This record gives sequence, structure tokens and C-alpha cells, in this order.
Amino acid sequence: MYQINLNNPCKVYFTGIGGISMSGFAELLHKNGFDVYGSDIKESKITKHLSSSGIHIVYGQSASNITNDIGFLVYTAAVHPDNPELKAAKELGIPIMERAEMVGQVMKNYDNAVAVAGTHGKTTTTSMLSHIYLAAHRNPTISVGGILAVINGNIRIGGKEDFIIEACEYTNSFLKFHPTAGIILNIGADHLDFFKDIDDIRLSFRKFAELIPAGGILAINSATSNISYITDNLKCKVEVFGADSPDGYSASGISYDVNGCSSFEIAKSGIKTGRHIKLNVTGRHNIDNALAAIAIADYYNIPEEAISEGLLAFTGTERRFEVKGSFNGVTIIDDYAHHPEEIQATLDAAARYPHKHLWCVFQPHTYSRTRSLLPDFAHALSLAENVVLADIYAAREDDPGDISSKTLQQEMEKHGKKAHYFHSFKEIEDFLYKHCTNGDLLITMGAGDVVNIGEDLLKR
Repeated sequence: MYQINLNNPCKVYFTGIGGISMSGFAELLHKNGFDVYGSDIKESKITKHLSSSGIHIVYGQSASNITNDIGFLVYTAAVHPDNPELKAAKELGIPIMERAEMVGQVMKNYDNAVAVAGTHGKTTTTSMLSHIYLAAHRNPTISVGGILAVINGNIRIGGKEDFIIEACEYTNSFLKFHPTAGIILNIGADHLDFFKDIDDIRLSFRKFAELIPAGGILAINSATSNISYITDNLKCKVEVFGADSPDGYSASGISYDVNGCSSFEIAKSGIKTGRHIKLNVTGRHNIDNALAAIAIADYYNIPEEAISEGLLAFTGTERRFEVKGSFNGVTIIDDYAHHPEEIQATLDAAARYPHKHLWCVFQPHTYSRTRSLLPDFAHALSLAENVVLADIYAAREDDPGDISSKTLQQEMEKHGKKAHYFHSFKEIEDFLYKHCTNGDLLITMGAGDVVNIGEDLLKR
């Protein structure tokens, strides 16, 4: 098995270099002395940035792009097996690896590699931990699944002591990682187009926990169902957390300001520690996220002052309860929530945010997720006073013809909750512009392009 060594750079080729994660790691290797080449279908803002950094990019994928002086080739899961560059690399005997495997190999080059996993909350918690490390002047290398303002992007290339990364369970990508520390925020039913059921998902999280070696740590939410299945007989130290947890890290004396941001005192096993935390992000779920970050930071002996400072400085990432602006006195917030538990957490947070009436425009993400979690979506969305549904964002899937946002509307109505459905964004925007009034709060929600609705309204 080929092993990437940051101390022994070579020529590397990225097939599909323009992706958000691929581009970040292409830049990381480039800055560590690797001669980075890559291809993509078309030019983009990302590829222009890479080119300006000295990375060699070609447009269009061809066997002629692959030369025998390439040390290894990286590709994404979206690349088809008959891709000409992939086939050419195999014929030349060039080592090839999928993106997640490449990330895992890069992690081996760092003294401390923290992987943040969970069905939801990964981006926020990775960002919180990043802020803490930066406040402590630890010079971490960071890979996060969203745009984090403090690092002006989704990746930061620091020293080789600390590596912080978001670890996604989809297609078992995180099982190719090599963490020395891990976080499990929650385990829920999602990505059922890949996993068989919740037991299959829990098995993957158990395998993730087993990756952490002796001398490392796993911080896991104490509310995890049958937690012992995940934690029994692990080689690493296990620390639990949760706002209401009787064990491990919990929160005492929780209070909220006018914007729904919390303050609390850290408790350990029910005993107050005298350490006070103020968050600048909304929602009770972010207390759990902060406690997870605190548990890891404490394990690595980060000063208490840096922990408090880092968490206070964190004001959120792009598309996570992001205030976009206002029109006619209506505040627009955009959120990436696309799973029922995420929707509930976001709407709970919105309930504490100043508003007269709460509007939620929801764009379901993938047909398979909408079908498998239909009743849960209907229940979670019912927390909003007014619900408007957009068409399902297909992402990687083809329309099967038997599930739609109309189906979700009917499911909500079965439970006594009215929802509006419109086929086009234009119809939704016209409806909202007419019916939202001064003092209302409008949340555009989903992992697709629903953000455009709010941005279009702000231009009117």
C-alpha cells in the first residue's frame, strides 16, 4: 500500500481537482512541496485560485494527461471506473487512491489528528475546535466542511503537530481515516441510500471508534442510544458529554441572551468547575457541540482562557443559521439543515431568536432521504409557524417518480399542519414577498440551492 509522506514530496495528480475537498488537499500537498497537477471538466473560481498558486491544471480528462513520473493519483468517488485518467494510471502502474484514503494517509503525518464525526453538527464543532486551537496559537492544520471566516475558506495549512478534520460517515469514508482523537456528536438514521438501517450506521460508528489508538481519546454524546455498544473495550480513553449529562462534561446554569445565544458553567460529573462559557451561536444543540470541543481541548491541555476565547469568537459558519440580511423588516436566515433532527434543532434555536412570525422555506435533499424519513420531516417542520416547500433537490439521484415535495405536503396535512408548495423559486419568492411582514423571521433551509430564494428577496 502506497503511503503519503509529507517529508518526501513527489508529483501527484488529482482527477477532479476542482471539488471543495479535493482542492483543499491539493493546496495542502502543494504547500508541503509536492508538484501538484490535476484536471477538471471546466474552469471555476476554485481552479483559478489553484492555478494562481502554482498548481498545474488541465480542463478535460484524457489518458494523455497521465505520465509515468506521477507518484500517485487521487480521485473522487464521483469518478467513474472507466475514466480515461484512472485507466491510464492503472496501466502505468501508478498508485491510485480515492479521496478519503488520501485524507487518511495525510492524517498519519500529524502528531495529533482529531476527527469530528456525527450525523449532524460536524461542521460547527470542527469550527469551534478550530477557533479554540487558533486562540491557543497552536498553528493547526484544518479541514472543515463549510466556509469558516477565520481561515477564509475550508482549509488551513498549519504545522504538523495538530490536524483537525470533519469526518463524514457516508460511504464509510471516515473508516479510512487515522485519528488519534475522535468526537461522536450523535448517531441517527441518514444516508439510507448507502446504509441498510440504523444498526448498519451504528456498526460504522463503532468501527470509527475502534480506529482511535491507546493513548488517544473518544468524546461521545452521553445521549447516544446503547452507548456501551460504541464504547465497550476500546483501546482509547472515553469521555462523555451532553448539556444534561450526569457524567462527563455537562452545562450548569444555562441562560440565553436576546438572540438565543447561551451562557453556562462547565460541570464535570455533576460538579461545577467555576469555568464559564459564552457562545455566540444560537440553539441548545450548540451547547453539546461546545462541550465536545471542550473535552478534546482539555485532553490536549489547551489553556482554559483559550477555550473560552475561541468559543466566544466563533459566530458560525456559512449556511449554519447564517443571518443574510433583511427586506421590508423581515430577517432572513439561511441554514443547511436537511435531516429531521437538524431541522428540529434549527427551529428550536429560531424560537429563541427575535421574531413576530416564523417562516420556514424547506427544500428536501434527495428522494431517498425524503422517502425514508417522511413522517419525521413532517413532524420536525411542524415546529415552524408557516412552512413553504420547494421541489426536492436531486443531488446525486434520479427522480424515481413516486416521491415529491407534494408528498411531504400531504404528510404534513395528515397531521393537521398546513404547508404551501410551489414548483418554482420565483413562485415562492413572490408568495413570501407578499405575505411576510415587518418583524417576521424567514429561514431558508436545506442542503441544495434554496439559499438563492433568500438572496433573491434581498435584491428586490
